[in-house]
Amino acid sequence: MHKSIVGWDIGGAHIKAAVIGSDGKVAQVIQLPCPLWKGLDYLIRAVKNMLDQINLADCQHVITMTGELVDFFDGRDDGVKQIIQTMQNCLVDKQVIIYAGLEGLVEINQLENKHYAAIASANWLASSSYIASQQAEALFVDIGSTTTDLLIICNHQVKALGLTDYQRMRSDELVYTGIVRTPVMAIAQTASFLGDNIGLMAEYFASMADVYRLTGELNEAHDQTETADGGDKTLLASAQRLSRMTGYEYSANDLPIWKQFAENIKAQQKNKILQACQRQLSRQLISEDAIFIGAGVGRFLVKQIADDLGYGYCDFTDLIDVKYVNNSIDVADCAPAVAVALLACSI
Repeated sequence: MHKSIVGWDIGGAHIKAAVIGSDGKVAQVIQLPCPLWKGLDYLIRAVKNMLDQINLADCQHVITMTGELVDFFDGRDDGVKQIIQTMQNCLVDKQVIIYAGLEGLVEINQLENKHYAAIASANWLASSSYIASQQAEALFVDIGSTTTDLLIICNHQVKALGLTDYQRMRSDELVYTGIVRTPVMAIAQTASFLGDNIGLMAEYFASMADVYRLTGELNEAHDQTETADGGDKTLLASAQRLSRMTGYEYSANDLPIWKQFAENIKAQQKNKILQACQRQLSRQLISEDAIFIGAGVGRFLVKQIADDLGYGYCDFTDLIDVKYVNNSIDVADCAPAVAVALLACSI
């Protein structure tokens, strides 16, 4: 029996943690906002808050990250170094292990500068590596609040074309689009509106959280980010923010118009992700009997895309042994944190 393990996924906008009990089951998952670009104090506060909720005296901590990319840091190596140092300060006298991608799990006191490149933004590899241990072939798609990861699993191996963000964006294994934080202007420059195809304003007037609030697909617990105008997170407030993209005078009586507009914006984002899926499938590494495995707060889109392309679908949650019920945040929302903890359980 292992001691309890806490997996951490340190992002640039959120921090996620997953607790694996000594029985190997997921006992708890937590997600909190953490605008790391504003400074390390936000990370410290979020970690302390989460440690109070976890409240485990004797456990092992395993860390993966993407937050090193925020522009608070001079570069990736500097970000990795500062995040690790901050986490070490928060976890004094705790056993801390860092996930270093293909180099595996490294005790924090054995880390060297040469490990930093492998540590940077490797959380996708933790998730896909765990899935590969459970599934012979699949297309794994993790749609988060900000980005989308797409990985082919073949013969229980992750068949990634790229490792760095640059390489993965070239191969469409990383698509910089998500269902909460992404600005609408990053999704569409034109849209169908009132029977016309019109240009949209290139202003940060609305985010995709507004779009999915109007389509009825947003879990409000997933929207932990301030709105574009700092206003309310209601249907009417989201409709008003979207209206600013068109220049059309807003009226609360026009809610059906804005719901239809939101559906068009959604379709454009969904199509972008679908095209990235098709690019991975075109490598012909998996059979037509393979399934899509969906994770992240936007995995409802993964299921829709799988249906559109004629593939079966499996939720990341269905691959995990869970012993708690949480209707707000679940294991698939925090897949890298859960995966890195489970990977540590296996050693």
